[in-house]
Amino acid sequence: MGSLGIQEIIVIFVIALIIFGPRKLPDIGKSLGKGLQEFKKASNDLKRTWEEEVQLEKEKESVSSILKDTSAELKATSDEIAKDASAITDELQ
Repeated sequence: MGSLGIQEIIVIFVIALIIFGPRKLPDIGKSLGKGLQEFKKASNDLKRTWEEEVQLEKEKESVSSILKDTSAELKATSDEIAKDASAITDELQ
């Protein structure tokens, strides 16, 4: 479905003018404009919230990866300390 051309817009305007009359048409236009504005605002809020959630998920994955790496390094260091302590204990006996 394509965009509306000038002829289609004129036909819609004439039909609206016949149905609602010249007095009600500005009020209907205002209401339609406000509705579209609220819809756009809600869409932008939803988009912003979605992007924030995606960013938080990426940060969680990053922190999780860092914690795993740190945990592995601490375990390796702990194992080395235990070996060194065992060697020192054996030397002292």
